[in-house]
Amino acid sequence: MSLYLDLSALQSVPAANLNRDDLGSPKQVRYGNAPRIRVSSQSWKRVIRHGVEQDLGEKAARTRLVPVKLKQALERAGWPAELAEFAGAQVAASAGKRGIGTEKEGHTSVLLFLPEAAIDELATVCTEHRDKLEQGQGKKNPGQLLPPDKIEEILKRRTASISLLGRMLAELPGANVDGAAQVAHAFTTHAAEPQRDYFTAVDDWLGKAETGSGHLDTAEFSAGVFYRYATVNITDLLKNLDGDAKAARTVLASFAEHFLLSLPQAKRNSTAPHTLPDLTYLAVREHRPLSLAAAFETPVTADTAGGYSQPSRTALATYAQAINRLTGERHRRFHGHATIAPDEQYTALGTAHDSYDQLIDAAVDAALPQPGDQQ
Repeated sequence: MSLYLDLSALQSVPAANLNRDDLGSPKQVRYGNAPRIRVSSQSWKRVIRHGVEQDLGEKAARTRLVPVKLKQALERAGWPAELAEFAGAQVAASAGKRGIGTEKEGHTSVLLFLPEAAIDELATVCTEHRDKLEQGQGKKNPGQLLPPDKIEEILKRRTASISLLGRMLAELPGANVDGAAQVAHAFTTHAAEPQRDYFTAVDDWLGKAETGSGHLDTAEFSAGVFYRYATVNITDLLKNLDGDAKAARTVLASFAEHFLLSLPQAKRNSTAPHTLPDLTYLAVREHRPLSLAAAFETPVTADTAGGYSQPSRTALATYAQAINRLTGERHRRFHGHATIAPDEQYTALGTAHDSYDQLIDAAVDAALPQPGDQQ
């Protein structure tokens, strides 16, 4: 039996362009025969990952620049530039039976996901085998001059964020990690489309008699109330963390906090859309996760005051009540919510909590009780 933490949030975002398409427009999706503004899961997941890594003090990097970074590290240690570059290429060549290919400028042919500390560890291996590297430098087919088992061991290391979000690396057997977290694309609960902004930049050194601007252009932005959803397979997280329940509690709480508090950083200097969710709902479920996105298949319409936030909260609670009836509220260890409007009663969303912190603590305690807690 698997155990899941489901996280839902409603968040009003003012004029912004959190996630752009190839033309610079806010991403969109059509749902319920209505256009919606969308923020991709990758965009939100990245900022969540960085927050979790900062909390835990163990950063990872998704990169093709391992040979380049290793070259720079070896040069700082006094290695000649050409030998350092050759060593970086050898790390890629010595990974796996056939190696990981490199392309121009020393980039690996695949995207790696590994702890940042791996660069220092790889530099140590290169230093231990410097004689072999010097002897093989310049040869047309030098072969694998570094021990593949050591290189593989380093490249396959995991941080908590890798255990949480997963890693795909087919070139190294055993390097793949099935991520415990799934993050959905966020979308507006109501119909919404991009809007245009015509802007100019004034040339500060123009003469007083001169008019006009130094630059003019158009940009697109959007605004709306977003439904956001993610789920963490707690059983898989424990497995990826080798059964360390204490570490799993820390990772789970950190993920939940950054899911609620993070915001993609695109165009932040020109929009500063730093809002927070006005309703959050957490549930600990057995057997399978459950998104409440279908609450908004019919687009929400504005209330009499013209806003979408309160009608969105009502739609989510109404849908949750219907789902609770259908499921008989089985296979759910916990559910609760926190809202900006405590006077609004959302009994279908479980126990009301005063703050995000209280809600997260209660959910984590239900999912992973501390030793000595009552089950």
